[in-house]
Amino acid sequence: MNYLVAVLSDRIQAEDAYTALEKAGIPTKQISILGKGYKSADEFGLIKPEDEGRKNAIRMAYWLVPFGFFGGYTFDAITSIDTFGWAGEPFNHIIGGFLGAIGGAMGSFFVGGSIGLAEGSGDALPYRNRLNQGKYLIIVEGDQMTKNQATRILKVFEPENLQGYQG
Repeated sequence: MNYLVAVLSDRIQAEDAYTALEKAGIPTKQISILGKGYKSADEFGLIKPEDEGRKNAIRMAYWLVPFGFFGGYTFDAITSIDTFGWAGEPFNHIIGGFLGAIGGAMGSFFVGGSIGLAEGSGDALPYRNRLNQGKYLIIVEGDQMTKNQATRILKVFEPENLQGYQG
């Protein structure tokens, strides 16, 4: 499915663009207005970067926590550091493994979460920011011919940004 996203500065301009698209024969079910008084970013399905960061952190934890445990256990066994003298030799290695697992969990949280925040949202974050600034988005879904027709119509309204996506 192809998408065309236009950023318009005010509600009147967005409504005029919607009407022009409707008059051109583009079905209304393929046209969405996002902004105050219309659909929100969540209702439309724009990705939240926080959710994507949480997913990445959990995904990384699946392999970093066991790897951290193994690394901590192995490090303690190789170096024979008696960090916790009260625990004895086998439990000292196990405690080292748990500390390594905690390090792995921290790594997945900080690295996986920050990558999700920075890159997981794609262009959704700039569009969310524009909606928060009071701008309006017109989103047209359809085939390439519909997208081209909508592009010609929306260019008349001089949008701040006009970008197409292939999904």
